[in-house]
Amino acid sequence: MYMIESKGGAIACMLLALLFLGTWPAIMTLTERRGRLPQHTYLDYTLTNLLAAVIIALTLGEMGPSRPNFITQLSQDNWQSVMFAMAGGIVLSLGNLATQYAWAYVGLSVTEVITASITVVIGTTLNYFLDDRINRAEVLFPGVACFLIAVCFGSAVHKSNAADNKSKLQDFKSLETTSSFEVETISANNGLTKGKAKEGTAAFLIELEKQRAIKVFGKSTIIGLAITFFAGICFSLFSPAFNLATNDQWHTLKHGVPKLNVYTAFFYFSISAFVVALILNIRFLYWPILGLPRSSFKAYLNDWNGRGWSFLAGFLCGFGNGLQFMGGQAAGYAAADAVQALPLVSTFWGILLFGEYRRSSRKTYTLLISMLLMFIVAVAVLMASSGHRK
Repeated sequence: MYMIESKGGAIACMLLALLFLGTWPAIMTLTERRGRLPQHTYLDYTLTNLLAAVIIALTLGEMGPSRPNFITQLSQDNWQSVMFAMAGGIVLSLGNLATQYAWAYVGLSVTEVITASITVVIGTTLNYFLDDRINRAEVLFPGVACFLIAVCFGSAVHKSNAADNKSKLQDFKSLETTSSFEVETISANNGLTKGKAKEGTAAFLIELEKQRAIKVFGKSTIIGLAITFFAGICFSLFSPAFNLATNDQWHTLKHGVPKLNVYTAFFYFSISAFVVALILNIRFLYWPILGLPRSSFKAYLNDWNGRGWSFLAGFLCGFGNGLQFMGGQAAGYAAADAVQALPLVSTFWGILLFGEYRRSSRKTYTLLISMLLMFIVAVAVLMASSGHRK
């Protein structure tokens, strides 16, 4: 198998993972805003996410002189470590599924900031102790504190932006209490359907509501924040579970049984994530949540609108997770949590593709800039804490 042995190689893996993991949420949000049901999108996504893990395992997991390789480990008595890897895949799948709905309620940027910050505060602390403190604590924990501050800024940005949107819609006060069915009638009566609305305007927000799959007008933002915090807790546990799978800190393996390599662990990790996503999303097809329309497996198979984008999102997430784990195995999983700076990438896509924060107040822009600067500082500090696993 191929192994990353230098700190420079580990950091390169983290940076590439950062790009991939910050881009795939934007793609998923794009399909939802174009009206594709999230159940359909996630089923496509989970297929290519698993395929990415298989590709990594059969290539990087088989090349090079290091042993044991991927195929060899499939038949070894390492079920204890396999269980840790699969537990990590389960919580990651639950977190990803939750964020798919949170994006609609609180926006791509704020969702990614809050979940990433919770992940770092809890997950990085756990990984630091699991990795036998190979990362420099005097550098690592100030970085964790910066991520925690970013959570506060992220919540403030969401609150301020929600107030901005409410102000824009003040002439359409009934939108906050009416059903999504009435939105179309109101917007048509006010001539908002003629031409393409400018991003950030009331007309734009109403057109978006009409087109998107998840209707959010009249829904409490508390729902979105609750889903976001649940996702953050799930994300904070998957990396420590993967760490336990590859390094056996609790000595659960029998004497003489090799530890799982990154590629074998990632394969089992992705298998469990796939199974959970498959079961839940097929259920959501027939018994949808949050007011989504009912669908069917046949309707999913016939829905090719946005399927290519969904497949791309799965590949990006799969390869991004694999690169994160490769970097973490070399430089410490606590330092590898620097990839949680993905909101820097997601916010860029949110502004560029979806017009988030367009025509917002000066207060919102000030909070947004403060949030992003705090993230930049946190990532720089966290990467500076990188160690070297013996």
